[in-house]
Formats: sequence, C-alpha cells, structure tokens
Amino acid sequence: MSKPLMAKATAVWLVDNTTLSFKQIADFCGMHELEVQGIADGDVAVGVTGFDPIASNQLDPSEIEKAQKSPVYKLRLKHNPAAEGEEKRRGPRYTPLSKRQDRPAAILWLVKFHPELADAQIAKLVGTTKPTIASIRDRTHWNIQNITPIDPVALGLCRQSELDMAVQKAAKKASAAGEVMSDDERRKLVSTEASLAMGDEPRLPSAIQGLENFSLTRDEDKTPEPDLDADSFFNLPDADDEDDDEDDRR
Repeated sequence: MSKPLMAKATAVWLVDNTTLSFKQIADFCGMHELEVQGIADGDVAVGVTGFDPIASNQLDPSEIEKAQKSPVYKLRLKHNPAAEGEEKRRGPRYTPLSKRQDRPAAILWLVKFHPELADAQIAKLVGTTKPTIASIRDRTHWNIQNITPIDPVALGLCRQSELDMAVQKAAKKASAAGEVMSDDERRKLVSTEASLAMGDEPRLPSAIQGLENFSLTRDEDKTPEPDLDADSFFNLPDADDEDDDEDDRR
C-alpha cells in the first residue's frame, strides 16, 4: 500500500497539526502539492474532518519529527502486514456496468482474430467467464446472430500492451509445443509494433516481369534509322524544275 487510508482526510490532519511542507504532505498522501496548498487555503476539502494517521497506526510520531526538522525528508508509511498483496488483482478483471454489454463483441473478436489465446487469457483480458467464451466459440450464445466482433482495446476493456503481452505468451507456448503455424498466424502472434515493422510478403511474379530484356533485344535487332538533316525539309524543288520534269514525261 503506497499511500495511507483516507488520504485527503490525512492531509487535512497533517496541515492542521504539523509544520510539514506542502510537498512532504503531498508525497506522503499521493496528492499534488497545489492540492495540499488548497487545503491550507480552505479552497479544497472543505468540511472534511482530519484523520489522525498516528492513531490509526499508519505513521510513527518520530517520522513527523524527522520531517519537520528536514524539509527534504520523506515520510514513510508504517508497515502493515495485513495489507501485503492488497494491490495485486486476483480473478477476472472488473468490468463497469456500462461496458458489460460490449464483452460478447470483444470475445468474438479475440476468438476470430486470435484463436491461439486460451480461454483463461481471454477471461483475464475482458473480464468474463469460461462458459461465456465457450458459448461464443461454439456459436451457441443466445445473441450470437447480433454480435459483431469489435477490438477490446477500442472498447476500452483492456490496454494494447496487455493484449500484446497475452499474444506473445501464446506465441511462446505454441513454439514450445512445436506447432507449425502459417505466415498469417505468425503475424497474429506478434505485437502490433512488430507487425507494422514487418516488410511486405513475397509475391508471385507478375505476367510482365521478365519481358523487359526481351523488349531490349528486339530494339537492338532494328536497323538504325538514317540521320535526317533539318535543312532538307525546307529546300523544296523550284517551279522551273517541276515544268522540266513534266516535259520529260510527255
């Protein structure tokens, strides 16, 4: 536990009963320094009753004495063995009520585009149960005809880093098992950043490839054209010469 219980009420008590600096109180309570200053000015936490951290066994009096003597000293929260592991989340993720109707769409997206993910991974990402995942996999869900697959990251049900981590974990598990995967499956098993950094896939040669050299050889076989003088186009025969030619024909 990084900050005390009832942090704002604790800050009110420290402001009223100690000479600690605003920064010391803010660091101890997990608040901003300006917010603590607002408490001292009466603009923040109006009507909040101070909560004594010494009486609640969260802070030793010696810590306050040390902090009051040295402005750079940081208060240390008293160790509470009962609070160990409290921040670690266990079980499926909690999903707000406003987003619970979006879980089937996210499950269908994960099942369709990441079939390598196990049911436990999907349940942890989306915050659902294995029977719900199984019903969507088997298409026996009561509303399967109206469910459209949507990215759970776009729905706000999980972060992109969490999805990438789950996909990479599935990739390591598949490679350890010796499963043979296609190129498309390999692209799905990498993270988004790695997939975008990949080059284009090799393609079959098109019908026009290989004809460039043929066109060059054909051009080489052609006889060179004679050089034409531009003045020859303007030196037309005289009219007298044309009359002599007509007389000769007669």
